[in-house]
Amino acid sequence: MYMAYGWPQVIPMESTGLCPSSSQQIVYLKLINRLLLVVSPTHLELWSSSQHRVRLGKYKRSSDSIQKEGENLRAVWSPDTKLIAVLTSSFYLHILKVHFTERKIQIGGKQPTGLFLASIALLLNEQVPFANRNLTMSNMVCDNKHMIVGLSDGSLYNISWKGEFCGAFDAFDLDVQPHDGSGIPKLASSLENGLASGGSLSFSKFSHHSLNNSAVVHLEFSLPLRLLVVLFSDGQLVLCSVSKKGLKQMESIKAEKRLGSGDAVCAAVASEQQLLVVGTRRGVVELYDIAESASLMRSVSLYDWGYSVEDTGAVSCVAWTPDNSAFAVGWKLRGLTVWSVSGCRLMSTIRQIGLSSASSPVVKRNQECKYEPMMSGTSLMNWDEYGYKLYAIEEGSPERIIAFSFGKCCLNRGVSGITYVRQVIYGEDRLLVVQSEDTDELKLLHLSLPVSYISQNWPVQHVAASKDGMYLAAAGLHGLILYDIRLKKWRVFGDVTQEQKIQCRGLLWLGKIVVVCNYDDSSDGYELLFYPRYHLDHSSLLCRKPLLTKPIVMDVYQDYLLVTYRPFDVHIYHVKLSGELTPSSSPDLQLSTVRELSIMTAKSHPASMRFIPDQLPRESVAGNGGLSTSLDLSREPTRCLILRTNGELSLLDLDEGRERELTDSVELFWVTCGQSEEKASLIEEVSWLDYGHRGMQLIITGLVSISQC
Repeated sequence: MYMAYGWPQVIPMESTGLCPSSSQQIVYLKLINRLLLVVSPTHLELWSSSQHRVRLGKYKRSSDSIQKEGENLRAVWSPDTKLIAVLTSSFYLHILKVHFTERKIQIGGKQPTGLFLASIALLLNEQVPFANRNLTMSNMVCDNKHMIVGLSDGSLYNISWKGEFCGAFDAFDLDVQPHDGSGIPKLASSLENGLASGGSLSFSKFSHHSLNNSAVVHLEFSLPLRLLVVLFSDGQLVLCSVSKKGLKQMESIKAEKRLGSGDAVCAAVASEQQLLVVGTRRGVVELYDIAESASLMRSVSLYDWGYSVEDTGAVSCVAWTPDNSAFAVGWKLRGLTVWSVSGCRLMSTIRQIGLSSASSPVVKRNQECKYEPMMSGTSLMNWDEYGYKLYAIEEGSPERIIAFSFGKCCLNRGVSGITYVRQVIYGEDRLLVVQSEDTDELKLLHLSLPVSYISQNWPVQHVAASKDGMYLAAAGLHGLILYDIRLKKWRVFGDVTQEQKIQCRGLLWLGKIVVVCNYDDSSDGYELLFYPRYHLDHSSLLCRKPLLTKPIVMDVYQDYLLVTYRPFDVHIYHVKLSGELTPSSSPDLQLSTVRELSIMTAKSHPASMRFIPDQLPRESVAGNGGLSTSLDLSREPTRCLILRTNGELSLLDLDEGRERELTDSVELFWVTCGQSEEKASLIEEVSWLDYGHRGMQLIITGLVSISQC
């Protein structure tokens, strides 16, 4: 779950003054590998999007070039960031090369930035073959070897990164021919081999009436899914599969399905989760599940906040977070909003009408521009590779880029029946601790990580809080750092060499022990490392447990540790600690496997799993000559909650391996079933809370019912 914090930052763009201000608008914005590329009508700028946001290089066109060949109109960046292709308003193709020099950039202070100046040089300048046909162009998409652009005559034109013009392909010829009378073939199955499973490409006109005289206005391409999305000027949207050879073989592009309500204006693909978000002229955003025959999951809008399309205009752009759990929406006339996949509105620059609070004051219409970013609308936007920054261009403001800062919720905080005074959100270089005061107001404490650590290990990637909430563990690209809230002190590795050998992929607290899921370069494998919180050093390492492969989720409750692998293999370990956990003693920690489950399911992968504590002693199980099992067995959790990446919440019985669906569209959940003797029946009646686009829900397990709070 994402949360915006702080006032947006501003990145100034250079003004050349070589063309009229009316045409000065950013035409391309893209982030790849900690680099930000911005293309304006007259020049290009390359910025660092890492911890230090500085301009690394630029390329200015001369006034003669602009007068002869036109302004920059469309652009695309190769996936390896080495080449940039630009199409001008007079239909000239420019291919530029990015080269990083050996000149380092020093920001100040003792820590090096690791940044180098870049040079951008023109490699190719040639007019395209369709220059004299009075056409308009869509945006460009590309793979490693080829790029395509949509044209107003309904065709797709293919160009190689070597500057070869490979010809046009008529998008009107895309036609879906079902294999039988059952309907349109499923897209997901066709993407497995790049060929349509139930249909073939027909060169008859696409339903004749639907796409005639329609221009291609927008393209989206997903290389992992081999999916091409073609959007026409009449609002029709077509999903196409692409062969394994990518965009090179245009004739192998096969239409799979048309979708939408006929008023689509933009789209974006979430490759990892196989989702598609579509913006419409109505100002509504539609979310489709590509894996389920591109079925409509939900629609979101600002209607419930009192705003209609007359206020915001049509959707102008959409962009997915890197983890595909949320998407940003920009409107043509006003505003920018972020929604989660489950339908929760996470951030909006437009205030809710009538809302009155210190964080969102009610202002008069003529005063709103003083307080509201993106007041004139959003033209372009893109997330950084970690999801901590959303870069956006405001309509009519080409002189600056606005960067919104986001934090992520510490998801492994939702366990046990303890009511936490603090909640933790983490940003790129800080921890945001939300504390409740005696009053109804919340206090947000910013804990900036020490420069000595974060400068070498930016950004923060994993955070975990101890059971009592008084200790925090955070990990960047390498190493680990602990924070004592009472003493307000940080603890780091004394040996930097040891720190750099740790590549954290997950964090947990096991009492006074911090558990690190580490990726080991030398063995290309994963392991669990158990460190006492009082000393971060290999000499104090309590246990090293090799893992089968990379875990997707982990959880801990008391002495039990849960590790889940893809596709859905659950391993549960019992942790036994011998000796006192103090610096003066020599404690010993051992792990024993108590349960292994391999569950066959076609559902999406778990995003989170939580033990449900079961403190009721069960009857001893006789066996092995009448001997009863250990008392620990009666304390072992027998159920857990599963939150999947699609927002589905379910209950897993660990004894029988059965899973029961509870609800969907869930963003977060909290286990609240810590049981006391005074309320012995509570665990069977009220077990957990969840939050989604429906608001808070109270799940009553005994009655198998759900109540909205």
